Amino acid sequence: MSQNRVPFEVSPDLPRDDDGRYRRAGSLWTASAHIITAVIGSGVLSLAWAVAQLGWIPGITVMFVFSFITFYSSVLLAFCYRTGDPISGERNSTYKDAVRSILGRAKAKLCGLVQYLHHFGVAIGYTVAASISMKTISESICFHKKGNKSLCRKNSNMFMIIFGVIEIILSQFPNFDKLWWLSIVAIVMSFTYSTIGLALGIAKVTENGNFKGSLIGTSIGNVTQTQKIWRCFQALGDIAFAYSYSTMLIEIQDTIRSPPPEAKTMKKAMSVGVTVITLFYMLCGCMGYAAFGDSAPGHLLAGFGFFNPYWLVVIANLAIVIHLVCAYQMFAQPLFASMEKYTARKFAGSRLITQEIKIPIPGFENYTLYGFQLICRTIFVVLTTIISMLLPFFDEVIGLLGALGFWPLMVYFPVEMYITQMVIPRWSTKWICLQILSVACFIISIAAAVGSIAGMVVHLKSYKPLGPSY
Repeated sequence: MSQNRVPFEVSPDLPRDDDGRYRRAGSLWTASAHIITAVIGSGVLSLAWAVAQLGWIPGITVMFVFSFITFYSSVLLAFCYRTGDPISGERNSTYKDAVRSILGRAKAKLCGLVQYLHHFGVAIGYTVAASISMKTISESICFHKKGNKSLCRKNSNMFMIIFGVIEIILSQFPNFDKLWWLSIVAIVMSFTYSTIGLALGIAKVTENGNFKGSLIGTSIGNVTQTQKIWRCFQALGDIAFAYSYSTMLIEIQDTIRSPPPEAKTMKKAMSVGVTVITLFYMLCGCMGYAAFGDSAPGHLLAGFGFFNPYWLVVIANLAIVIHLVCAYQMFAQPLFASMEKYTARKFAGSRLITQEIKIPIPGFENYTLYGFQLICRTIFVVLTTIISMLLPFFDEVIGLLGALGFWPLMVYFPVEMYITQMVIPRWSTKWICLQILSVACFIISIAAAVGSIAGMVVHLKSYKPLGPSY
């Protein structure tokens, strides 16, 4: 729920912060909890596959490197919560506000464009991931009853359409992203399936009696040398996606009380959060690789689809579907609001924009639906569903999303804002080091994007949209 809204009468005598809002009450531990719950999600499902492409030593090393970059860039971003003085400067409530106040409107528009493209891509990725989990549920139940895998193969298109219909309905509710319980449901579900995935990995390792895998990952022979390179690049994107959450950090910092300075508390919260997240990711990714070795599935819980206990697999995948149904709206609603605000300003007075549709609901007041809202939001969901049906490749989509979001949002803007905020002289040692970090991460993002696109091209050669599911 928005911090500016007060659901009941509040005494004017209550203390306020320097921006006029009622005193923030967040602490180190609440901020750490917000960071952990905001990050752990569907990205964990592809980590076992990513480690399998890189191998034990490179895989673990890369995850540590990403965790360090994430922590360092997040600390830089923490100093940009206030414009000017990190202690008494003007507060920025959102990531985009920080970019606008420190780097100017032009950079803010570029940041907004990148964010919206990333949100659109995430909606596609969530549609693919949800359909795979829905298909896994159906196939697991079918296999449990019939005992024959060949009789249970499903096409994921049907499940994508079902997911799309659900999202079309939910998209029509106003301010769906402001419902506080939505985040709680998503958090509970993400921890549920992540924990089940970890438990199943441990159980599988115990059943095998040993750790599978190798030091260099998938060996040449099982794949060509070129495929090995592309897969390693794509694995970087998968890991980057799991760590891409920078746009939430300013909002989390905006809940912290002061003194001490918010940046100081946020730095400690990031150290706690990144430590817990990295440990959890290491366990999930490494146990998944140890369980399956080089054949680790791209969608970890789909890989357990025909293993007992099947009911636990069903619960885990149901949790994924519920989480993604909610998360889709959390990413889509800001896009809806932006598009509708723009068109209302551009075409003020248009009948299409102002037309109201009254829908009677027995026992309640009539629900008001606006014509443009219905058309705009429906087109968005239909478009993401169609693209998902054309590109139902979970690992490749996740890798591409990680590549698109990691460098600009996690590294470039925080580095540029920090340099401007702290007035770091050009060509000074610190300026050069920060630019080297930015350039290195840019190269990583390009490599991850190229690897993910190459993987899509390979799969498209054999993919049959109306045949058995990918």
